Amino acid sequence: MDGVLIIDKPRGLTSHDVVNRVRRILGQRSVGHLGTLDPLATGVLPLVTGNLTRLAQFYAASEKIYEGVIRFGYATDTYDAEGEPTSPEQTVKVSLEQLRELAARFKGVIEQMPPPFSAKKLHGVPAYKLARKHKDVALKPVRVEIKELEILAVDGDRAGFQARVASGTYMRSVAHDMGREIGCGAHLESLRRTTLGEFNLTQAHTLEQLEAAAKAGEPEEMFIHPRQLLPQFPCVTATEEMATRIRSGRTVNLPELSRARQVKVFTGQRELIAIATRVAGTLFHPKIVLAGGLAKQVANADGGV
Repeated sequence: MDGVLIIDKPRGLTSHDVVNRVRRILGQRSVGHLGTLDPLATGVLPLVTGNLTRLAQFYAASEKIYEGVIRFGYATDTYDAEGEPTSPEQTVKVSLEQLRELAARFKGVIEQMPPPFSAKKLHGVPAYKLARKHKDVALKPVRVEIKELEILAVDGDRAGFQARVASGTYMRSVAHDMGREIGCGAHLESLRRTTLGEFNLTQAHTLEQLEAAAKAGEPEEMFIHPRQLLPQFPCVTATEEMATRIRSGRTVNLPELSRARQVKVFTGQRELIAIATRVAGTLFHPKIVLAGGLAKQVANADGGV
């Protein structure tokens, strides 16, 4: 079963928890996810199954859209509502104008300190494992990009927001840093991912819906149509001769796609067999083969992968 499935992740589960549950539901070991969500967070969690797990490399830098709530008044050690307070709770009342002015200072490319309870690694060890043992977590700031950050509404000490960010941005850190700037502390109370790359909530299914579909023998009905994947790459339908060459890792000539850098190669309407990269003129080499033949990542023309 090769495909991409969008799960609406419930609160309280890790992304790995969801992967394990989907493995059991589908009876398939080869399942991975595209972009971790914290246990507190909900929303769009794309899963890749079977040979299409090899598509994960194309989503490593995917843009994400979130909506959530920041609570002002105290900070926590995890920067979210599941952590322990690290500052005395204060009674605060923030204004919409104040927070919108503050949010504007976070837009663009900024230096951001990851939360100590995060998957960032120190000498090969995830920071959260060190933090749980109360060991010093000396993380370094990283450069991230916040493309949009809009404060939607304010209710007492809580502010609703929407954000569009580049990969690697921690909304927990945004909440923490806004609280520090105001001087009252803050943390992320809730977070929902509404979009990752080309995927959004309209395509998402709950774990219960997937389980029901699997019991009815129709889990494939939940999968994204392969031609909707990676919309930035043009599609080409291979002839039998072309498909044979591609499946064995050989180059093919695609004169109608001379301007494309990478293309999706199909046989029929639904079988995605490869992602091919242009090496010269109209000559394309399969960067990864997804079905039949090699069905593995192959070297491209310059010896890389």
